[in-house]
Amino acid sequence: MSSPYYVSPEQFMKDRADYARKGIARGRSVVVVQYEGGILFVAENPSRALHKVSEIYDRIAFAAVGKYNEFESLRVAGVRLADMRGYAYARSDVTVRSLANAYAQSLGAIFTEGQKPLEVEIVVAEVGATPGLDQMYRLTFDGSVADEQHYVSMGGSSESVLSALQNSWSTGMDFDAALRVAVQALSSEDGDAPPRTLVPSQLEVAYLDRTQPGRAFQRVSSESLAGILAV
Repeated sequence: MSSPYYVSPEQFMKDRADYARKGIARGRSVVVVQYEGGILFVAENPSRALHKVSEIYDRIAFAAVGKYNEFESLRVAGVRLADMRGYAYARSDVTVRSLANAYAQSLGAIFTEGQKPLEVEIVVAEVGATPGLDQMYRLTFDGSVADEQHYVSMGGSSESVLSALQNSWSTGMDFDAALRVAVQALSSEDGDAPPRTLVPSQLEVAYLDRTQPGRAFQRVSSESLAGILAV
């Protein structure tokens, strides 16, 4: 009688983590950058219909890399959760911290109990009245949460993109400067290869504007983007 096939819990979790990381790495990076007037989101995404960056609530936005159908279901769940909390209590009770906690629980449960882990990595961010009150949380496929400061890179060759951000980002940048820094970082995603030239039609750009009294989320058109990058 043959003995049953056995995999140790450590190896089982490692295999699931490797599977998720490989799926995420196949996509292009997304960067989230803090600037003086808010929080900027820049993704390499030629599609005008399938967004990597979206609004969640009044002053909260969502960015993701990985499998579109999986992170889109997370985005929809986040919108519903925020709407329910805002309706049941008050709009001020909808915070990015509570949203990040809910996402962490869902991702962690799916990673350990689901048939396969989600091939996604997400950032949820909330713009505050001042840069010091901004909040950015990065969540990985296993439910781990990191409280990020100033800038975030995820997906693709995120290490080389992060290195470029570390060398270029500075406190007090305006929107145009932050956008150029983000695009330059994405252009260096291939590491040792020469920097690529990203045109506006390849980019998805949005931002949370702290000066707006209500809904802070805004998208940037390809025409406006071309004018800023041409300078």
